[in-house]
Amino acid sequence: MDYFGLMPEDCLSEILSFTSPEDTARLSTSSRGFNFAAESDVVWEKFLPSDYQNIISKSKSLMASPSMKQLYFSLCDSPILTDGGKMSFSLDKKTGKKCFMVSARELAISWSDTPHYWSWSSHPDSRFSEVANLRFVCWLDMRGKIETRLLSKRTNYVAYLVFKLKSGYYGLETANTFVRFVDRESDNEAEERASVVSLSTQEEHGENRSKRRDNGWLEIEMGKFFNDAGEDGDVEARLMEVRRLSAKGGLIVQGIEFRPE
Repeated sequence: MDYFGLMPEDCLSEILSFTSPEDTARLSTSSRGFNFAAESDVVWEKFLPSDYQNIISKSKSLMASPSMKQLYFSLCDSPILTDGGKMSFSLDKKTGKKCFMVSARELAISWSDTPHYWSWSSHPDSRFSEVANLRFVCWLDMRGKIETRLLSKRTNYVAYLVFKLKSGYYGLETANTFVRFVDRESDNEAEERASVVSLSTQEEHGENRSKRRDNGWLEIEMGKFFNDAGEDGDVEARLMEVRRLSAKGGLIVQGIEFRPE
């Protein structure tokens, strides 16, 4: 007998609101009562970040959603641009945790203002209006920051460089990456524990290699960190290859994404 089906829907909605989106989907298939309750705005608003209204108020790209559930999945599947197109925001579908990508224009990229080394253009597959195109450098160094107060609290995060490689790219076999809290660790200290990664899609034994995302872009893990109470100021992710001063080219950068682990 479906005992949950005999309980008031508002009671079941309250129960579901203390679970997770993944648990709610599972429970909705186990009971007719839970199935009805799982459509409630009470449930899905609890799964949205507490500051979701403030975040989406900064965007011009969000379509109206008739229910909290539809809004939730819209934010999971279709990132919105915020802060004048400088960042994008989305939700992790399983947990409802916040994901942000900092656009290439907001990254600190050495020589990016020199057309001989870097160019800027639109890209049909990018969520941002511009991407950075590496023409030729010997010194590759880029970093992106985000305020920890923007991220979900008590959450493990991973920073990813999101990029593509042009046909005939070169000099991008390896680079060093790290993530640091700006106010707690110096660049030099963080460099000592930097990880070696490979932007190349070719096999590189023993190195963190790039992976292909569902949308066709590549991503490489730059480092991990734990966001506790969101009171640690800025967190910075950095990728660099400045030791082997060989020629490098063919890299297209969309941005750096900060995503729950």
